[in-house]
Amino acid sequence: MIELDRLSPISQGRFADYSLTRIAGGIFGTEPHPVLMDGSTGAANKRKITLAEVRHLGPNEIIWDTAVTGFAARRQRGAKISYVVVYRTTEGRQRLYTIGGHGSPWTPDTARSDALRVLGEVVQGGDPLADRRSLRTSTATTVSMLCDRYLADADAGRLLTRRRCAKKASTIATDRSRIDAHIKPVLGDLAVAAVTRLDVERMMHAVIEGRTAKRTKLPKAHALSVIRGGRGAASRTVGLLGGVMTYAVRHGLRADNPVLGVLRPADGRRERRLGIKEYAAIGAGLVAAVDDGVWESSIAAIRFLLLTGWRRGEVLGLRWAEVDLDRRTARLSDTKTGSSMRPLAVAACDVIRAMPRGEFVFRAPTGDAPMGGFPRLWSRVVHRIAGLPNDVTPHVLRHSYASLAADLGMADATIGALLGHAGHTITRRYIHSADAALLAAADKVAAETGRLMAACLRRESVTP
Repeated sequence: MIELDRLSPISQGRFADYSLTRIAGGIFGTEPHPVLMDGSTGAANKRKITLAEVRHLGPNEIIWDTAVTGFAARRQRGAKISYVVVYRTTEGRQRLYTIGGHGSPWTPDTARSDALRVLGEVVQGGDPLADRRSLRTSTATTVSMLCDRYLADADAGRLLTRRRCAKKASTIATDRSRIDAHIKPVLGDLAVAAVTRLDVERMMHAVIEGRTAKRTKLPKAHALSVIRGGRGAASRTVGLLGGVMTYAVRHGLRADNPVLGVLRPADGRRERRLGIKEYAAIGAGLVAAVDDGVWESSIAAIRFLLLTGWRRGEVLGLRWAEVDLDRRTARLSDTKTGSSMRPLAVAACDVIRAMPRGEFVFRAPTGDAPMGGFPRLWSRVVHRIAGLPNDVTPHVLRHSYASLAADLGMADATIGALLGHAGHTITRRYIHSADAALLAAADKVAAETGRLMAACLRRESVTP
C-alpha cells in the first residue's frame, strides 16, 4: 500500500517517478478508489471537483474528478490543497504532475482546463513533467555551471572528438584557459536557456577588442599568464562555445545552439614560412648555441623540427620505443590525428643516433623526461642567438617544411604522409615501415633544408 504522505515531495516542487497504480485507483490500476492514510478506500471521494468539495477536503484526503480522468485535488497534513493530474507516458511510465496550489489562479475549473492541456500533450506523445523538469534545470543552470560540467566530462574522457577519441589533456587545458579567460567573464552569469546569438556576438566582439585581456601572476616564480584576445582568439573561443552549447542541447538544457549562424572572423593565423636568409640565420644560430652553452638536446630538437616538419609536441614526446632506425621509420602512437607512421630522412636519423638512450629521445636537462622548458630554450636559440623575429615559431618550421616540399614538386598526398596529416595515415595503420618513395621524399626535403641552412651542416655530438 502506498501512503499519500510519501508523495509530499511532488507537491513541494520536486519531481520523481512513483508507482501510482493504487494512488490513481481505477485510472491505471485495478482498484476502483485510492487508498487513504487511515486505510479506507475513499469510495465517496470520486466525484466532480467543485469549490465546495475542495473546501470540505480533510487532511490526507484526495478527490478524483469524474469529468477528467486522472485529475484530482488533494490535501496533505497541512492546510494546503493542490491540483494534480496522473498520466502514463508512451514508454509506460506513470507520472504525477502538480498543476498548482488551490487559490489564484487555480480553481477547480482552471485546474481542470490545465489538466486537459497536459493530457493533450500526452496524447501527442509528450511528457509534460519531463519537459517542466528540463526547463527548470536549464533556467537554473548558468553558462559558468555548464562549462564546469563540460570540462568535468572532458577530464573523465566522456567527450569524444571527431575521431571518436577522448580529448587530449593539452586540448582540455586550452579549452579551460579560453573558458576562464573569455567565456565565463562575459557570459558566465547567464542562464543557459537564455543565451541568444546576440550574446554570443557580444562575447566575440569583447574578445576581439581586448576587453577580456589580462595579466595574471602564476604560482611558479617569474611566471605570468598573459591573455591578449584578438580576432584569432575570438574565432577559436566562439568555436569552443559552439561545442559547449552542442553539449547543452544533447543534455536537454536547451533546444537549439545559439552559436549557429554567428559569423566568425578569420582566426588570424599566418601561414608564415622561412626565407632563404632566415634558414641561414637559424643554421648559424644552432651552431652558435652550442658555444653559448644551450642544452644540447634542445638544439637537436630544433634541428629535428627543421628536418622533419613534425609538430612540436610530437618531437618533444618522441620515445626510443617508437623509433626504428634500421627501417628509418617512426611509429607515433599518439598524435593530433591518432597513431601515425612517419618516414625518417638519413639526416633526421643521425640527429636521433646522437641522443643518449633512455625513454625519451630529446630529454630534459633534469632527467629522462620531456623538455618542459622548451619554449624558453627555443626563444633563446631562435630569437636571441639566431636573431629571427618573434613570429618564428615551431609551427613556422612545419609550414616551411611543407612549402619546401611543394617547391620541390611533391604531391599533396606525399607531403601529407611526411607530415602525418589526417587522412594520410589511417590506411597505413597496418604498415610498419615507410616505403622507398616516402623515404626518398623525406631525404630530398631534408637535403634541401640542410643546403639552405648551410652553416648547420656540421653535426654536433651530444653528451648525456
